[in-house]
Order: sequence, then structure tokens, then C-alpha cells
Amino acid sequence: MDHPFDCLVIGAGMAGAICARELAERGRKKVLVLERRNHVGGNAYDCFDQTGVLIHQYGPHIFHTNDKRVFDFLSRFTHWRSYEHQVVANIPSQEGRLELPVPFNLISMEVVFGKEKAASLAKRLIAAYGREKKVTILELRQNPDPDIADLARYVYEHVFVHYTMKQWGQRPEEIDPNTTARVPVFLSEDSRYFQDVYQGMPQEGYTPMFEKLLDHPDITLELGTDAEKRLTLEEARVLLDGRPFHGTVIYTGAADELFSCKYGRLPYRTLDFRFETHPADFWQSHGTVNYTVDQDYTRITEFKYLTGQELPGVTTIMKEYSRAYTGAEGEVPYYAIINEENNALYGRYKAEADRFPQLHLLGRLAEYKYYNMDAIAARALALCDDLLK
Repeated sequence: MDHPFDCLVIGAGMAGAICARELAERGRKKVLVLERRNHVGGNAYDCFDQTGVLIHQYGPHIFHTNDKRVFDFLSRFTHWRSYEHQVVANIPSQEGRLELPVPFNLISMEVVFGKEKAASLAKRLIAAYGREKKVTILELRQNPDPDIADLARYVYEHVFVHYTMKQWGQRPEEIDPNTTARVPVFLSEDSRYFQDVYQGMPQEGYTPMFEKLLDHPDITLELGTDAEKRLTLEEARVLLDGRPFHGTVIYTGAADELFSCKYGRLPYRTLDFRFETHPADFWQSHGTVNYTVDQDYTRITEFKYLTGQELPGVTTIMKEYSRAYTGAEGEVPYYAIINEENNALYGRYKAEADRFPQLHLLGRLAEYKYYNMDAIAARALALCDDLLK
């Protein structure tokens, strides 16, 4: 007996949900979506906590893109709340604590150095590089002006190095110099974290957007279902529930887990989140505050800034702690640790996947790369273009 489905999609996050919708709607395929968690949306899943605050369970997700196709596609499934994210670095100083816009910009410069010195520095920087430019630390360090070189050292020490040590569990000497070199100083008063054309938050939340994405008569969604127990890759055959499956398979989970980590586990960083509810309208100055010098956590997110909820007298914050991923029950792999050795290990898993022409790896985990939401949406649409030619 043949399977009733033309396509199998594993994972109901951004990659999987978009592929399922496109294959069902545009391709007129019958699609089965298997999701390990008991909800849709992947790491973008949001929900109400016990006080009624809409929180992002797996860390803050802010939508932004310059890709009109991606924006128009997702706009079919949500209205958008206008929101332009701002981040500050909270650092200790002799006067107490300072809050500096991140990326470090002309306003940050004025907070640190005072109006007169900042104005002088800004004039020289703009003359050298142009206004509204993002200039890397490497470029600034190579500038013969000693004040500009000092600025680069300040940004490295107070905005970058300690934060990176916490985020990636590295000592300064272990941090890739190429990463350091790319840290920018933004020669602008624009304190938005992103400068993309389209920015906003789904008006009702991410979860309703994903629910609408997957609401199609030719999509069958099964939550709380571990694909490892349903899918078997055997020599050159794909088996679903023990029977040959000849349709397209899109896999958005961890590539190593697809092959039972036979070559060893791919290294990731994971995150621990600690949620706190406070009896206040707002607890901090911005939606995200980075602690770049001290504190064990990397940043604090306050969700009401992101969601625009009007909920007087109560707010929820989330402290974020980074550590090594072990693969233990309940852990989530967030950030691939990209280096030559790990890429080679991933290559072995990719070679295994390539033995099955109908199998497509898509997404952060499946491709062992870092993608923003809009980039993975674009990749999902492009993959479906290819499949539906």
C-alpha cells in the first residue's frame, strides 16, 4: 500500500512551515509535517505566561528583512506591528553604569567621551569613512589617528570581547581574529539594531502566524511526534513507518541526529533562560539590554517592548545564559560552532544525506549554519521553486 502523502516535512519551524505551505498550495501536494515539540513555530514560538505577558519561550525573535518576496509571503498570514528594535550595552563606569546603543554609534561615542571629544572624533571619522557607514574595528585600528585607534580599543574591550567570551565560552586569545575584525562602529545617530526596509512583529504573535501557515487542507500536522521513530534511511531507500516512501523529504532538524550521531555529535552552544515577573509597567530601558562586561548572563529581554502589550503593573523579563550543548534531554542546540574541524564533521553527515536524492537538508540545524529568520524563509521559498519546476 502506497503512502497517502507526496511530501514529508520534518519540523514545523520557519523552514518547515513555509515548505509545507508552498508544496501544498502551489504544488498541490499532500504534505505530512512531523514536529517533535507539542507546538508549531520552532524557536520562534511565543505564548502567554501565567501573568498574561506574551513571551518568546526560546529567546527573542525580531523580524526584519530587505527581501520583499519574504515579507509579502509572510504578510499573507499575519498583520504586522511596527517595531524597530533597539539594543543597549549596560556597562560599569566610574560614574555608575552607562547604557550605550549597540552597534556602537555616534550617540554611544557621546555617552562615553562627552560631547566635545565625541564631536571631534565624529568629524574625523566621517571625513575618513563617510557618514552612515559601518566601519570595522580592524579598519579603525589601522587608522594613523591615535584617538581613532583608542576608540577601536574601547569598543573591543567594552562591547565585544567579554560578551563574546560569555557567548562562546572562549578566552580572548581563542576568539577568531577575523570575527573581531568585523565588529562595526556605525557612523550614524541611527540607534536601531537593524536598518532593514521591513521591520516588525506579528501583531497577534508568531504562533498564530505559524498556525495560519500550516492551515491548509492538504497539510497534515502531527505534533509531539519524533521523526526518528517514523523515518528510516536504509541503504538507498527512505522508509516511513517501515514502508518505502518515494516522495520528497525536507528535514529541518539536526543533521547529526538524522544519522544517530554515528560520527560524533556536532558542537553547539545552548542557552538557559531564566524568566522573572516584576510588578512594574517596565523593568528596563529597552527591549534588549546586553551585559557586555560583567554579570553571568549575556542579555536581558523585556517582552512588552517587543510585543507592544498594554498590561499595566506587570512585566516579564528573561535573563539569557550561554553554555556548551551536551545533547541532554530538554537541551536545545542554538548556535553552531563554526570552524574547520566542525565543518569537516558536518561534511560527513551531509555526504550521508546526499546518498538520498529525495532528501533535502534545510535550516540552521540541518545545514549547520547561522541564519536569520528572513534568510531561512528565503531559502525555503527557493527550495520549493526548485522542487516545483
